Amino acid sequence: MKNTLKTRNTLRTKNTLRTNSGLKTKNDLKPSRLTPGDILRVGAVGLLARRARVVLSALGIAIGIATMVAVVGLSESSRADLMARLDRLGTNLLTAEADDDGTGRPVKLPKNAVAMVERIGPVRHATATADVDARIRRSDVVPEERTAGVTTQAARLDLLSALGGEVDRGVWLTSAGERLPTTVLGAVAADRLGITRTGETIMMNDTRVVVVGILRPIELVPTLDRVALIGFPAAERYFGFDGHPTTLFERSTDDSVEDVRAVLARSINPGSQAGIKISRPSDALAAKAATDEGLTTLMLGLGAVALLVGGVGVANTMVISVLERRQEIGLRRSLGATRNAIRLQFLTESLLLSGLGGATGALLGTTATYAFARAQGWTAVVPPWSLAGGLGATLLIGALAGLYPAIRASRLDPTVALHAA
Repeated sequence: MKNTLKTRNTLRTKNTLRTNSGLKTKNDLKPSRLTPGDILRVGAVGLLARRARVVLSALGIAIGIATMVAVVGLSESSRADLMARLDRLGTNLLTAEADDDGTGRPVKLPKNAVAMVERIGPVRHATATADVDARIRRSDVVPEERTAGVTTQAARLDLLSALGGEVDRGVWLTSAGERLPTTVLGAVAADRLGITRTGETIMMNDTRVVVVGILRPIELVPTLDRVALIGFPAAERYFGFDGHPTTLFERSTDDSVEDVRAVLARSINPGSQAGIKISRPSDALAAKAATDEGLTTLMLGLGAVALLVGGVGVANTMVISVLERRQEIGLRRSLGATRNAIRLQFLTESLLLSGLGGATGALLGTTATYAFARAQGWTAVVPPWSLAGGLGATLLIGALAGLYPAIRASRLDPTVALHAA
């Protein structure tokens, strides 16, 4: 009994001395903790040891992110340019065209249609053009059937101011010129006829007509780019024109466009509204914006597929890395690394790998957007949310791709890992 008490007292004294001298017992030992800086350094070392594989894996992520950023950037740049064009051209232009009355018979707009439209309160400007039966040739030696795809239309003097058109070379029709055999060519018409300067002549039927001007493209009414314009009096005098306009253009206040649209047909032809087609040229540009939005969605889908493929590549890289580094994992576990530390190490490697690809892709996508926008003359727009969303998606893909390999690495038995070939 005395010996037992003596032994217990001796052990208690030794433990007390160890504690007082700074030594800890087995029960007092705790696993070490890695700081965030340690985790980043360990993850970076793992990637630097396999640079070629890391670059190839990050490239898949970079392609997906670059595609998504570039698609969003180019779409926003195109839309911004389109909105700027709409603001410049205006969305308050309406056109009224003569059509058929539903039975196949053509309808003619009244000769005083412009004056009748000008009586509508909100209307600020009204003008008109008319089809003229005059076949155009480059010269009298060209057969009559070869018209180069250019037609003739009569135009009022205020047409350009109403449409916001501009003369590229020469002059517009004047009060004197509209009565003479002179013409102003649209941009496409001049190119088709081979006219590069004013003063040259073309043939309208058998009448020689002098080109006094060439227009710049008219964005709201591109059909006028392919015609030769003459004055109403000249059309009546030389080509038997009956004076009935074919297309009427009007501009009103922005807030009253739809109200004017509702009464425009009956104002032009009070007796019958049938056979008059009302349209808004700016709707075509708005439809183009909607089409671009649909294509953007499609391209974003393709970018997402590329990003997913890149994520699979990252997962594959991490799985192979775990298989190749079993001895390293076993050694770290033997030296005291916890399973959580191993999981954090491989998860960090996956996140760094994906983040590298995402940052590279964002840079490439932004560069491509600015380069293409500059080539097109647009104002480059790269929404911040596209960069943030791309990088966020990259980190999410990296986390998902590295989760399984990290768990698998943490479950390796140290003894088995150290004896692995």
